[in-house]
Amino acid sequence: DLDNPELFKQFFACIQSLIAKDLILSYHDRSDGGLYVTVTEMAIAGRKGYNLNLDTLLKDNVSDASIHETLFNEELGAVLEIDSARLAEVESVIESFGLCALSHTIGTTTTDKIGRITQKSEIIYENTITELNRAWSELSYTMQGLRDNSECAQEAYDLLSDETDKGIIIQPSFDPDQIPNISTGTQPKIAVFREQGINGQNEMAYAFHKAGFESVDVHMTDLIEGRFQLNNFQALVACGGFSYGDVLGAGSGWAKCILYNTSIKEQFERFFANLNTIALGVCNGCQMLSQLKSIIPGADPWPYFVRNKSEQFEARLSNISVLKSPSVFLRGMEDSLLPIPVAHGEGRTDFSKTGNLDACLKDNLVGMRYIDSKAQPSEIYPINPNGSEQGNTCFTTPDGRVTIMMPHPERCFRSVQMSYGYNHFSGENGPWMRLFENARSVFQ
Repeated sequence: DLDNPELFKQFFACIQSLIAKDLILSYHDRSDGGLYVTVTEMAIAGRKGYNLNLDTLLKDNVSDASIHETLFNEELGAVLEIDSARLAEVESVIESFGLCALSHTIGTTTTDKIGRITQKSEIIYENTITELNRAWSELSYTMQGLRDNSECAQEAYDLLSDETDKGIIIQPSFDPDQIPNISTGTQPKIAVFREQGINGQNEMAYAFHKAGFESVDVHMTDLIEGRFQLNNFQALVACGGFSYGDVLGAGSGWAKCILYNTSIKEQFERFFANLNTIALGVCNGCQMLSQLKSIIPGADPWPYFVRNKSEQFEARLSNISVLKSPSVFLRGMEDSLLPIPVAHGEGRTDFSKTGNLDACLKDNLVGMRYIDSKAQPSEIYPINPNGSEQGNTCFTTPDGRVTIMMPHPERCFRSVQMSYGYNHFSGENGPWMRLFENARSVFQ
């Protein structure tokens, strides 16, 4: 009751104490829809069932009105999932904050993925979590079908019925804590390259710095005004963001600033021709480098990138598989199945006017694909967030020195940045740190 701010402060302190003692498995405030919707949302997110027992809440008042009021009132409160074996510990903490009168044990989670409401051992309502999920999502699906690509809306809604979908996959084919052999001598210099609107340079700079590079912030104006020359760098990374607000197309404005400036174009031509350099393009940087392919040796089969099939900006955590390719950045990572953040509005590969998909496949120039939870390449939305053919989302050159990719490895190179990674990794490094370490191992 917020009329009593001291009570709310005690509640907050109690929750913090339970978190510190690792006594909460999951938590959700009681909000829109009341207790029933709160518990159901938790079950949908956790892919569990539940048995919601009204006995402790209703006591002797069992009228329909009291049941409805109990299940659907939206007054302040919270639902905590705890380990039943630690119930006494939880109760002790709650008691120490003087909140026992507000605390109720309201049910149990189950593994059968059925949502049940019981009262005096009688089931008064039950449904599958799948059906509840579809009901919860139906309005969003209907709106999406009218606003966005209706085919994608239908695919996403149908996917809710797939009981075999296991969600994210974390199966690296290597040990992230076993760092490749890297020289500890001088740090190679990498140009962390950006244009107006780019926003991913800080994460990218730190990831390469952590791998042993000297990361140097290089804006497009630095090249134009002569403050930096590309021949001073051994590596280049074009970062993600929204160059020119993407109003000129996917990285097009950025690419044109290079191609239409003779001296800058010559710098890039010399850099890409130098066999002792490497380059990476991520997201907007991927789009931009794909439009520089005329001056990147071996990049002719690459596609351009166009608007997502969903017709929307997509920010998700997507499953990908790392394929066998010559990319120096993906060396030793092939056959890994990993989640990775994506955030783009124009990430769909387009070979209709340029490039050659068959040539990319024949020469193993495809480095990564979007996959479903069965590790199969997918074009189904939102498993494949942009609709790229065969799920292809990363391309490289035959010598592997230049690689472009739509997903963001710089956003999850630490283990703590990877959703649910705490179940898989005990060290600092997440599996995507290997991409940056691989880049460093090129310079020995």
